Amino acid sequence: MGVGSVVANDYCETADLKTMSEQDYRDAQAYHRRARQFLRAKNACSLVFNIASVALERYLVAICEWHGVEPMSHNFIGLMKEVDKLMDIPHEISRDVRSMDHIFGICFLDTYHHGEPQDADRDKVLRLCDEMNCLMKKISDYE
Repeated sequence: MGVGSVVANDYCETADLKTMSEQDYRDAQAYHRRARQFLRAKNACSLVFNIASVALERYLVAICEWHGVEPMSHNFIGLMKEVDKLMDIPHEISRDVRSMDHIFGICFLDTYHHGEPQDADRDKVLRLCDEMNCLMKKISDYE
């Protein structure tokens, strides 16, 4: 059963979301590892930041799917709204994830901009990836 197909049976839909969650979690870990490799290789801050941002988005999507929710928005504010509904997340983590959209400016179509991430932004997104990876391990049976 493919993504986007009409499912009358909730079990099938939930099973598909669990499979999607597993794949998104593996993807998140792969992007996360790659961002750390780029950091160790002293690549540009923006490269590490962008790769880690993809990892963070994948972690958040995986958490939603694990809980049976297919998120409709993939910006950080929308994803955190969903995750916050599904589980207790420390306020500081939720706030920090939501703040990522201000660098990209994707939530503000009238004034779109792509900010230049600084070292602190890179370090923050890597920390958030670490937090979401730990959280995913706690709520799931993924190795």
